[in-house]
Order: sequence, then C-alpha cells, then structure tokens
Amino acid sequence: MKMTDYSNKVVLAPMVRISTLPLRLLSLEYGADLVWTEETVDKKIIGCERKVNPATGVIEYKKNNRLVFATHPDERNHVIFQIGTADPDLALQAALTVKEDVAGIDVNCGCPKKFSIHAGMGAALLSNQPVLKKVRCRHVGVKVVTDLVTDFQILENLVQNSGLPVTCKVRILETPEKTRELVKMIEGTGVKAITVHCRTKDMRSSERAKWDALKDIVENVKTIPVVANGDVFEHEDVQKLKDHTNVSSAMIARGAEYNPSIFRKEGKLPVVDVIKAYLKKCVEVDNLPQNTKYCMLSMDKEKGHHTRSEIYDKMTHTKSHPSFCKLFGMEEFYEKERAEQESRKKAASPQDDEASQPPKRKLEEQEDDASAERVVKLAKTEQDNIEQPMPKATVEV
Repeated sequence: MKMTDYSNKVVLAPMVRISTLPLRLLSLEYGADLVWTEETVDKKIIGCERKVNPATGVIEYKKNNRLVFATHPDERNHVIFQIGTADPDLALQAALTVKEDVAGIDVNCGCPKKFSIHAGMGAALLSNQPVLKKVRCRHVGVKVVTDLVTDFQILENLVQNSGLPVTCKVRILETPEKTRELVKMIEGTGVKAITVHCRTKDMRSSERAKWDALKDIVENVKTIPVVANGDVFEHEDVQKLKDHTNVSSAMIARGAEYNPSIFRKEGKLPVVDVIKAYLKKCVEVDNLPQNTKYCMLSMDKEKGHHTRSEIYDKMTHTKSHPSFCKLFGMEEFYEKERAEQESRKKAASPQDDEASQPPKRKLEEQEDDASAERVVKLAKTEQDNIEQPMPKATVEV
C-alpha cells in the first residue's frame, strides 16, 4: 500500500472548478504539503481511458473523448483524489481507476449542495440512513431493494481493497454527541485521517467556523490525524487553529482560492504576481481557458481590491491564453512554451500525437466566458451583501 503522511500538514481543500490541476501545482510550489482534487463522481471516472499527453506531460483520463480528470507526475505523491459516491462497489472501481497516479483517496461526506445530496452523496452520507441500491439478479433482471449502504461501508471497502490510503471529509453534526459518535465510527473503519469542516451542513460560508467543536473531536480520535477546515485566510491562522484546537493539520479552501501563495511561510505575494504564476501553469498544462479565467477572476475577491482594479476589468473581456498572456506582458513566455509543446508533440509517435489532441472537457465546465463572469460576479455580490469581515485574530468561542 502507498504511504501518505497526513500529520502536521497544510493542505489544499477540494473546491469545484478551483482545485483543478494548475492551482494544485501552484499550491504545491508555494508550500502546500498535499492537494485535494475537486470532487469527481464515481461513475464519471469509471471507464475512463488513461493517456499521457506528450506535448504537456499531463496524464489525461478521458471518456468518450471528454476530459474527466487531469493530473501530472509533479503532484503524484501529493494529490488526493476526492470521490463523490453513495455505493461501496462504485467507489472502489473509481479508486482503482486512478490508483497509479494519486497519493490517496478521499470520500466526500460533507458537501451540502443539492447536486450531491440528492444522489445520496456528500452530506447525505452523514445521516447514516439506508439508501436504495440497484442489484441485478440472475433470470430476474434489475430490482430495487433496501440495502444498508453507509459511508462506513464505503470507507471499509476502500480501506480493505483499494491499496491506497483512504480519508474522508465530514461536517460537524447538530450536537457534540452525534459528531463524536460519527468520527469514532469513521476512525474504526481504518482510514488514515479525517477532515472536519467546522460547520454543519446547513451553515453558510459567511457564518464563522466553529473551531471549538474540534476540541472534543481531537480528544476522542486517538489513532489518526484530524485535519481542520474552516476560516483559514492567512498562513499564521494555521498555527492559531492548531493552538486553539490541537488538530494535527489544516486544510485551506477560500484562503487559497483568493490567493494560493497563502501556503508560503514567508507570507502572501501580491495577487498580480500570483495570477501571472498561475497563468504560466495554465499554459504549461494546456488548461481549459474558461477554467483559467474563472480561477483568475476568483482571486483576491475577499477584500475586493482586485475586483475593482483596471486589470480585473480587462480580464473580464479576455477569452484565451494568448490574450491573457498579452494582457500581463507574457507574450514571449507563451510563444516559447507553445513552440516547445509543438516540438514535443512532433517528436512523439503518430499514435501518441493523435492521443494528444485537445479533448473535450467535462460537460459541466463547458460554460462560455459570459457565464463564468456572471458566476464570479454573483458570488462577489452575495459576499458583499452578506459576509462581514472576520477579524483575523479572533475565533468563535
């Protein structure tokens, strides 16, 4: 079995559209110890064909010529693949599909979004209720039966059969007693760590994370690291969180979305410098331009300085990697990188060259630039209207 240490780490959280390959690579470069992928539903990754793009070195998992998951050898020992699942067998198949390219598997038991819980995934697993499972019986066909499939069975199946370190990410429950029971049962499945988002499934991100809830969890989970997630916006917040709760490790979500250089012990870099570094990663791995734009427009929106800047306005009207590079004075880098990619592509065999053709991306990421801009502006508007600045030195007690 692969060995991944989850103790005393600072890690990147799984975030839809944000925790894609370029941001993961950049976060590692800035000092992140481990990086979680965005959630991928089990059925989406099962059946994918694995190919290496000779132009970029990116390992592409594709189905029907659509890119489902992209990774790179530079993150192989640090990337944790998060699965959205409600079925032990499908979870195992998904894990085995990507086994050779990841450092661990994480089961999403905390996402409160409708798209996740309506299928019995994410936070729906926290209820530990029976779910409906289809089974095929010989000479009978498909019938629906009640099967006690829980997050614990999913975790046990992965632990026993995947050959990978397994973790899961949960949220706190309505009472300390329920949360304590949940994490103790998860610990008993043999997972290597448990991540706790310090909010209930009904809490909004604008509500301050309940750091105090972690103290009881850490006192009761004795054999594995507890990773805390919630309201880490500066690197020094990591130590404050650990001092306040005694957790082993910290997971950073929005803090890294706003500025991934948060992982630097020396302090964050100016956001424009970070955007340039991020853009370089996007060009190097041939990232989907819409995703590149979405992530760059998401940076530094916590304080709003960047979103009100002239450069931000120009970015909203830019659509392609060469145009972005021109905007930031990186034309020479772009031309050189593209020339090197073409050279590597031509040097590859005809079969590999055919495999390197740009694949279609996930359907949910096939949004036009106007849509991406609307999403970011909507999030910014909601934040301006709802969230209040949280004093960096204070926590809820």
